Amino acid sequence: MSSVLQKDSEAQSGGGAPKTEAAPPSATRGRAKAFAIFFVVLAIAAVAGFFYWMHIRQFETTDDAEVDGHLNAISSRIEGTVTHVYVDDNQVVKANDPLVDLDPRDYQVALDQAEAQLAQARTMIFAQQPNVPITQVQNVTNISGGEADLANAQAALATAERDVETAKAELLEAQANNEKAQSDLERYKTLIAKEEVSKQEFDAVASTAKAQSAAVAAAQGTVESDLQIVNQKRAQVAQSQSRLAQYERNAPAQLAVKRAAVISEQAAAKTEEVQVEKAQLNLGYTKITAPIGGIVMKRSAEVGTHVAAGQQLLTIAQLDDLWVTANFKETQLRNIRPKQKAVLHVDALNQDFQGYVDDIGGATGAITSVLPPENATGNFVKVVQRIPIRIRFNKDQPGLERLRPGMSVEPEVRVMD
Repeated sequence: MSSVLQKDSEAQSGGGAPKTEAAPPSATRGRAKAFAIFFVVLAIAAVAGFFYWMHIRQFETTDDAEVDGHLNAISSRIEGTVTHVYVDDNQVVKANDPLVDLDPRDYQVALDQAEAQLAQARTMIFAQQPNVPITQVQNVTNISGGEADLANAQAALATAERDVETAKAELLEAQANNEKAQSDLERYKTLIAKEEVSKQEFDAVASTAKAQSAAVAAAQGTVESDLQIVNQKRAQVAQSQSRLAQYERNAPAQLAVKRAAVISEQAAAKTEEVQVEKAQLNLGYTKITAPIGGIVMKRSAEVGTHVAAGQQLLTIAQLDDLWVTANFKETQLRNIRPKQKAVLHVDALNQDFQGYVDDIGGATGAITSVLPPENATGNFVKVVQRIPIRIRFNKDQPGLERLRPGMSVEPEVRVMD
């Protein structure tokens, strides 16, 4: 470079025109190499951009995702005092493992009382049940006796009516005899006045006439007496008929009353059985066990604490049924479908898991929030919404037992095969 400047200065000092010389071969090679490197880098960037473009066409990803699971709140179903706590926070439990015990004495007393009342109710059933057949027998006996009394009364009435007829016939006979005797007496009065008969014969005829008159009076008395007996027998028949009708009418009602008493006692016994079952359940509720397996969280139960029914004592995080809730933008959902494969990168474990899209949420997160946005105003600003998608883990993968709800996840869903 200095030699070139020197030659230029010499040419200018000599007053002659400057001479142009060709660039050396080394400079030309340097520029060519630089251009080659530039084009290679450009080609690499183009290829990388092409492959990135191909990648983003096949996958959808988001960093707004976390591991979700069932958090089972364990609460007391009855009121009581805590006597024992078997678990602590972060302890692994299995289904049916004991968690908390409540004081059972009050509930044992309630169970004993309910069982005693049930025994009493069953005794009442035993006492009432024989009344049904006894009442049936009594009703049959009463009806049979009423029918017999009615038959006897009717038979007595028929006899009395026959006696009346007999008495009336005897009265007619007595009246006929009396008429003959009175006629004889009148005739003998004429004869005795003419002294054609003896005094003795006249006295005999007169005596016969008096006797026949007395016989007529006696027969009339008999008829009247028999008529009174007939009226009495008719009254007895009516009374027997009324009594029999009463027996027949009251028998079903009396039997129904006895059966209703038995049913009432059976219902009372059933009520007491329910009370016994309830007391047994309450006694069983004093021992709180794990409904599922998992890890204990948020334990608030302490020995000596008086808890109310429904009060939460601890939480169990269920670890055998975990999934990922990924909140994708609504513009990313064009090609996402259920059953698509996904790669789930868990930040806490720095591990990738295989999974699949289970389902797509029914609404955006904003809509399901406590205070959803109200867009019917003049200050509306369009915001890209996110919709939760549930992604399930494939089973039998190493490391699944280390997952915990709330861990951050970066899912990558393959939308094109």
